[in-house]
Amino acid sequence: MRRTVLVTGGARRLGKAIADALRACGWNVLVASRTAPDAAVAVDLSEPDAPSKLFAAAKAVAPDLCAIVNNAAVFSQKQDLPPDELSRLRAVNVDAPHALTALLAANGGGAVVNIIDCHALGAARADDTPYLKSKRDLLAATVEDARSLAGRVRVNAVAPGPVLPPESCHERAGSTPLGRHPTPQEVADAVAYLLSAESTTGAVIPVDGGQSLAIEQ
Repeated sequence: MRRTVLVTGGARRLGKAIADALRACGWNVLVASRTAPDAAVAVDLSEPDAPSKLFAAAKAVAPDLCAIVNNAAVFSQKQDLPPDELSRLRAVNVDAPHALTALLAANGGGAVVNIIDCHALGAARADDTPYLKSKRDLLAATVEDARSLAGRVRVNAVAPGPVLPPESCHERAGSTPLGRHPTPQEVADAVAYLLSAESTTGAVIPVDGGQSLAIEQ
């Protein structure tokens, strides 16, 4: 019996790698994307009612929806963002994943994997960007949702390191203790594992070549 998973931001780059890997594992994959013309569900997750509209559309296409990979994100290297950009970043990176998790829990349950960032595993710093703060908040939401929704939905996270830098990013990826950078396939494999790990919730798997080991905890 095929299972259906919704992958947000699943039409390009790391999201596409995750979607392709899950299809290879036997999942029926629904892709949600803001811009890709071939997305199964077109949605702008920065809009206030977007999560509920997306969930309803996904259930209409696949009533057996039982999993969500919250991969969509807004990236910015800026320390200061205008209020509208900051609001959009937090809506996509934090609010939408939390809302979609709650909707899945209320509609039959299943499993959620949030895509965070290995740098969010370290201690907060005064110079954290809004993007990194949002990923820390998504990490906190992962743990809290896993605790409060246990028995209805399992909530875990994968924390990629230097896999595919955002297109607007010009920073060096940095070294890794393992001497190699992770691949999109390795991130996708971690997602697939967590979706199928029936006894695991509230867990975070770093896929970063050990880079998080060098981050101040």
